[in-house]
Amino acid sequence: MGFGATLKLNSKYISPPYLLPNSTSLRRSPSFYSTSFDVSDELIYSSEALQLKIDVGIKDGVENIRTLLRTMDDGRISVSPYDTAWVALIKDAEGRAQFPSALDWIAQNQLPDGSWGDKQYCVSDRLVNTLACVVALRSWNIHSIKSQQGISYIKENVYKLENADAEHMMCGFEIVFPAILQRARELGIEGLPYDAPVIAKIHNARTRKMERIPKALMHEIRTSLLYSLEGLDDLDWKKLLKLQSGNGSFLTSPSSTAFAFMETGDENCLRFISNTVQKFNGGGVPTSYPVDIYARLWAVDRLQRLGVSHHFEPEIKDMLSYVSRFWSNKGVFSCRDLEFCDIDDTSMGFRLLRMHGYDVDPKVFDNFRSGNKFSCIGGEVNESSSAMYNLYRASQLQFLGENILEAARSFAYNFLQEKLEKNQILDKWIISKHLPDEIRAGLEMPWYGTMPRVETRYYLQHYAGGDEVWLAKTLYRMEEISNDAYLELARLDFKRCQEQHQIEWSSMKKWYENSNVDEFGITRKDLLVAYFLAAASIFEPERLKERVAWAKSRILTQMVSSLSGKEIASLEQKNSFINEFENSNGRQKFESQEGRGHVLLATLHQFLDEFNGCSHKNLKNYWGEWLMKLQRGEVDFCDASLLATTLNICASRIGFKEDILSHSDYTSLANLTNKICRELSRIQSMKASDIEAWRMTKCSMKSMEIEQDMQALVKLVLEESGIDRNVKQAFLSVAKTYYYGAYTAAETTDSHIFKVLFEPIV
Repeated sequence: MGFGATLKLNSKYISPPYLLPNSTSLRRSPSFYSTSFDVSDELIYSSEALQLKIDVGIKDGVENIRTLLRTMDDGRISVSPYDTAWVALIKDAEGRAQFPSALDWIAQNQLPDGSWGDKQYCVSDRLVNTLACVVALRSWNIHSIKSQQGISYIKENVYKLENADAEHMMCGFEIVFPAILQRARELGIEGLPYDAPVIAKIHNARTRKMERIPKALMHEIRTSLLYSLEGLDDLDWKKLLKLQSGNGSFLTSPSSTAFAFMETGDENCLRFISNTVQKFNGGGVPTSYPVDIYARLWAVDRLQRLGVSHHFEPEIKDMLSYVSRFWSNKGVFSCRDLEFCDIDDTSMGFRLLRMHGYDVDPKVFDNFRSGNKFSCIGGEVNESSSAMYNLYRASQLQFLGENILEAARSFAYNFLQEKLEKNQILDKWIISKHLPDEIRAGLEMPWYGTMPRVETRYYLQHYAGGDEVWLAKTLYRMEEISNDAYLELARLDFKRCQEQHQIEWSSMKKWYENSNVDEFGITRKDLLVAYFLAAASIFEPERLKERVAWAKSRILTQMVSSLSGKEIASLEQKNSFINEFENSNGRQKFESQEGRGHVLLATLHQFLDEFNGCSHKNLKNYWGEWLMKLQRGEVDFCDASLLATTLNICASRIGFKEDILSHSDYTSLANLTNKICRELSRIQSMKASDIEAWRMTKCSMKSMEIEQDMQALVKLVLEESGIDRNVKQAFLSVAKTYYYGAYTAAETTDSHIFKVLFEPIV
């Protein structure tokens, strides 16, 4: 849907109008895009002035989250009534409750409707929690009224299982629910719907699943069945105890471990239960513990996608260092020191570790592959959409020649597309109404073309904060992952950045007018796109010098391109232009240049004069070299490596270390980036000349040479080498803007500009 009104920039209309995909028509006054943003037109360069713009709420939010991250320990996770009930069933040597505090927790946490469970309603969660709590209370003959209320709730609501979503059924529900119901029958608890038709269906589902369970195998290697031992029978405990984790648990499950202790009296089981109860202040226990790896990985992911990770770089470094210590050739699981691994945690770990420069081998995904199919856990029948999406995200960080990641990406993409087409994005691990939109957006734009600020702007719409709920044997929440404090900080930070960007945009418009840029056929819209690409890539307020230099450099190279072959067509004219550029100090008139040549030289030197010392010297030298190469025809016109080097110089990453520019790795980065961006520029130009040819070329980009070149570039940037990581990152950031320009339709770019730079965060 387009806007009803044409959008206006400083009394000059932009065409085409901004478009918001997948939305109803949204009207804005044209004056919204005029220069009157109600902010100062002065560009703030000093860090002191920038600090004055920081909202107190941001400071407080950052400090609170830092405290949360630094005190993460084994991870924070909500209490599970189901697991607490199993702990409450444990007897001490004298036949009394080993953990009376668990019974106290059950008594104190019944919901008003008589059930136990999360505030987010899910029928299988409420029923399995409530049944377990009723069994625990009746086992000790206490709180008869509460247990009777629970029985009534189960009887009145069990029919809802008939229409429950299979994806949102609790993990192992068909195994553990009949088992705890049988325990209730043996206790003689009356009033429960033992013979309800839906209960018979659950029993049948249990029988079918038990027939598929390789009993011999589950006694020999660690499988997901260790998580639900309380639902199984005919177990060989002598063999199973050999599969016990080092912390005494069975696959981190308090309920499974409590059952194991009741069956075996194993002291390691009791030690795990006791430690977990103590960790949770002597009351209830969670559905899984510890969750130290899980909490750290997803915390980093959420902070990055919300665009606030720059506030927590030391904490993120520590969290990923922690995860790397437990990474193995099998992958990782939700907690440390566990040989059992899954594709969800492994995918997230692989992506984040590789992105931050760790050496991780993609062959780890062979552990989850059977033929052309990938599974979250070996032998799983019903795959998780969120786990496959994390696999897809991990596969996009492919290096050249990593065929396993190519196979993973193909499988995950096709799996998710089919789910989207059938409207079946209901996940077995998370309840999120925005998950389909999140996955759809992720599949539409390859990682090579994602702009960080665009991703953040949309993720702010998808992230549920504290309302995000996860599924295991029961529903649970994790403060380090699903937190309203994250969301509030992200909104405040986005507003702060957006305000800064609007100040800069106001200054850029003045620069455009004062420099007579329009004489070169460059429109205000061209300037806006150039600034948007810079701001969407490096958005932090403190990086405004890089951001403005990027946008101005992009325009300056377009001015050079416009002039080349016209006013400075002959060799004599080219030599004269370059001599004046090299020999002038920016404060003298350019005697030999007239018209646009004079304007360009003046604008170039004005740009260079914004920098002092080494930065000025290095910039002038590099721009001079680029102009010389252009004059000699040594390179096709491409400003990609020029932009990246300008960014590195402006950010003081070069300084007195000019030798970096001649380093073999730097030269490789520059040459490869130029090659990629020349081809991407060619594809982008099709949008203006032949839109159908562009659409066909865009669809085939993944099979073109450019895909392999991007994989090679990603490897150069992410792998350790003799060049600082941030220096290399500049090349990838620039290349991604070219990919974005080649891949994205003009109306989509207009929508992104509006959402990132102008649309207020609600």
